[in-house]
Amino acid sequence: MAISPDRLEISRLVHRFGFGPKPGEYAALVASGLTAARNTILNPPAVDLGLQSVVDPAPTDLGPFPTPNTPAAVTFAQNMRAQNADLVAWWLDRMVLANNGLTERMTWFWHGHWATAVGKVEYALAMKIQNETLRKYALGNFNQMASTMLQDAALQYWLDGNQNQKGAPNENLARELMELFTLGVGNYSEDDVKALARALTGFSVNRSSAVTTFNPAKHDSSILTILGKSSIFDPQSAVNLLASQDACSNFIANRLWFRFISTSTTAPDSSISTAFSNRDLAATVKVVATHSAMKDPLNSQVKSPVEWFVSVAKALKITPSKLQNRAQVTNYLDKLAQVPFAPPNVGGWPYDEAWLNAASAQYRLAFADFLIKQGDLSPIINGTGDPFQQLADWLGIAEWSSRTKQVLRTVSGDPARTTLIAICSPEYVVNG
Repeated sequence: MAISPDRLEISRLVHRFGFGPKPGEYAALVASGLTAARNTILNPPAVDLGLQSVVDPAPTDLGPFPTPNTPAAVTFAQNMRAQNADLVAWWLDRMVLANNGLTERMTWFWHGHWATAVGKVEYALAMKIQNETLRKYALGNFNQMASTMLQDAALQYWLDGNQNQKGAPNENLARELMELFTLGVGNYSEDDVKALARALTGFSVNRSSAVTTFNPAKHDSSILTILGKSSIFDPQSAVNLLASQDACSNFIANRLWFRFISTSTTAPDSSISTAFSNRDLAATVKVVATHSAMKDPLNSQVKSPVEWFVSVAKALKITPSKLQNRAQVTNYLDKLAQVPFAPPNVGGWPYDEAWLNAASAQYRLAFADFLIKQGDLSPIINGTGDPFQQLADWLGIAEWSSRTKQVLRTVSGDPARTTLIAICSPEYVVNG
């Protein structure tokens, strides 16, 4: 029997735009119909009641690094590790506990887009402020996002913006702003990079307080030519020019298509770039999520480790910060090569089939076993009727393959083993 197109599409919607369903959610969405399901998933409430129990961390300004090999340095390092661990646990809690996952899912997308790593920034306060900025604009206006991110202390420090001064320009921030954040490769020249670097001079960053300041005396106020426009640019007018380009519309549209629809095809029409023409991200995401390509069985995508973990935690009613030995979550995610706030480089994490290898499969099984021992298996322990249907509805799976069903039959009557096989199955690791 062929998979119901609506059932497949709703599965993709709830996993790709909401980190997977909570128990009972997928069956309710399918019963409500595709139109209602889209409306539920793509319209987050003004206040998400699921987040009321999440404790907001308050990382403090730890000040400059103390003298090495002193008691003060030991205390400083302990505080820094604790603040960074709390930050990761806080965001994972938000991803899992939100009743509507779209805002957190888009915050996660933008974290990979404006990829910034705590490994260099080091201070949790700066990373927390950046995360809040990404969340604020995740479904807002891209021009405002780009303008605010230009002044973000974590991003500025990560890309050496604090070293970019009049007479000694550093091109790192300018290059990545064009290549990875706004325009894409091939839509600017090396001369544009050099001119933009000069236009962005004058910033300084205090990492510990996460304060970015602009000093006009250190800014190059020469007439510069960027993307064919000659002017005396300040940093804001320069980034506004980038964000206004048609190339920006196409680039962001392609990024959304790549991350949410298909890594092996390109958008077949201009509907997404057209929706982005006024830089309205909420409207653009809705066009992506309701595109006819969502129904195409060929457009499968592999969950990244964080996406897989969050979906499992939601299904098992697990709050990450309350797990026994909370640090094990970060340890497992590190073994799977994806920890929040720690992308490997400015290009973000790898994608799709890069997450499918023998080592990852072994770590995923061990991680799954760790979670199952602390999770709620009542949806299948107390279920009645077709066990395959119950399992699929619980986890948001459109349909099990005959091969997966065959394996599941071998552990019939063992809820823990059944869950382990299901959440490590191709149907769950790879979304539709």
